[in-house]
Amino acid sequence: MALISKKKIPFAISPKLRSYLVQFGREQKIPLKYEDLLRYNSKISLYDKNGDDTLWETVYYPQSDMEEIYENLKAIYADLKTDGDEAVIKHLVVDRVDVCTYANTLPFRIKIINKVNDNGDYFYIKKADASRIYGLELEHLLSPNAISYITHENTLVEEHIVGITGDLFMQKHLKSENLNPIRLSKEFVKFNERCFVRLLGDMHSSNFVVIAIPDFEDFQYRIRAIDFDQQSFEGSKSVYMPQYFKQNNPLVQLGMKYMTPESVKQYQIEERSLIAGRMKAEKVKLDHLLDCMKADVICIEENLVKLRKDLAKHYHNKEFLECKNMGEVVELSLKMVNLH
Repeated sequence: MALISKKKIPFAISPKLRSYLVQFGREQKIPLKYEDLLRYNSKISLYDKNGDDTLWETVYYPQSDMEEIYENLKAIYADLKTDGDEAVIKHLVVDRVDVCTYANTLPFRIKIINKVNDNGDYFYIKKADASRIYGLELEHLLSPNAISYITHENTLVEEHIVGITGDLFMQKHLKSENLNPIRLSKEFVKFNERCFVRLLGDMHSSNFVVIAIPDFEDFQYRIRAIDFDQQSFEGSKSVYMPQYFKQNNPLVQLGMKYMTPESVKQYQIEERSLIAGRMKAEKVKLDHLLDCMKADVICIEENLVKLRKDLAKHYHNKEFLECKNMGEVVELSLKMVNLH
C-alpha cells in the first residue's frame, strides 16, 4: 500500500528554473496574480447536478473589483489558449470563479463561456510551486500528453484536463457493457510505468482522469495525471506506482483478471521504449530541465535517502545510492528506461 509520509511542502521557483521557463516560453507577463483572486468578499458551496457537495466554493468579488478581475481573467485565458489573440476575448464571459478550500494550496478554477456557441471551458490559477512545475514539464516532455501552462512570478496558470476522474469512472463505468477491460487494463499498466519512470507520486484515483476514445470498432483509453504536486518529493518507491494505492484496486483487480504476467511485462517494455523515444526527441529541453532539478532542492533529506535505497534495490543498481539530490535520482531513473 502506498502512503504519503508528510504534508507536501511548497518550494519556490529557483532563478535557474525561472530562466528555463523564460527560455522555453512558459514565463509570460499576465495582468493578474494569484493573490488578486483572494480579494473576494463572500462565497457559497458549489453543488453538482445531483445535489452533492463538490468541495469547491464559488466566490464573489466587490462590484468595484469584479469587472477588472473578470476582464483580466479573460485575457489570461486568451494567453493560455490562443497566444493572446485579443479578438477572442470579446466572445468570452466569466461564468464563475471557484476556490478549492480543502486543498493545501487553495487553487482557483475559472469557468469561461464562449458566447458564440455557449460552450464552457475551465482553467486554473494557483500559487506557483517548483515541484508542480517540474511535474507539468516532465509530463509535457515524456508522456503522450501535451500540457498548456504559463507562469508569472509566483502565479501558475494551468489548462483544464478533460476526462472522468478515476474514482468516478470506477464507480459508474467499470460495469458498462461498452467497457473493453483488456484495453483499459493495458492503459493502467502503461500509466503506472510512466509515473514510476519519471517519479510522479500520489496518483490515487482522484488525481487522474480516464478518457474513453471511440475507435472504429471499440474504445481506446487514456489515463492522464491531473495533479503534479507530488513530483519527486516522497521517499517511498510505492508512492510513485499507482498500482499500490488502495483507491485504485478496482483497476488492479481488472488487470489481474484479464492480463497475464507476460502481457503486463510486454506493455511495461513498450511504454519504456516510447519514453526513451520521447527523451531523444526532447533531449535539449530535458537536459536543461534536469540541470535545473539537480541544482534545486525539491524534497527533504530523509525522503531522498529512503528513495535512493528503494530504487537501488528495485533496479539492483548501487548508482542510486550516490545520488546527491532528487534531480540526480530522476535523471538516473530516466536512464534506466533503456536497461529494463
